[in-house]
Amino acid sequence: MHSSATLAALPGRSTARSVPWIAALAVDVLLVLLFAGLGRSTHSLDATGLLVTAWPFLTGLLLGWVVWRVHRNPVAVWPRGVALWLTTVAAGMGLRLLSGEGAAPSFVLVTLAVLAAFLLGPRALVLLLRAVRSRGPA
Repeated sequence: MHSSATLAALPGRSTARSVPWIAALAVDVLLVLLFAGLGRSTHSLDATGLLVTAWPFLTGLLLGWVVWRVHRNPVAVWPRGVALWLTTVAAGMGLRLLSGEGAAPSFVLVTLAVLAAFLLGPRALVLLLRAVRSRGPA
């Protein structure tokens, strides 16, 4: 039989200090929308088509959350965060191509970089803050 301390230490188990998966998913969705909005504004496109630009990447994001079971450890950078990031980009680009939108190499590179920062950066920050907090006062 496992003690509660043992269960809390197992990968994928929640602890009192865990980030709720729904909050992490909401942040991911907002950051993908921000990515699409920044892209639209950079190219002088109005905000009304935000969902038209974002839907392939939102679909890829949700696919990644399900396939990689990100809810089990929503702030993990490796391997779930990286798998989520790559799934979001790959599915997003694939869906853009299937829907007749472009996927120029420069756009793929920018997408990889921005979504890496947006999807991995907050996770790394949460882990860093947890590590600093667990050390206690110096």
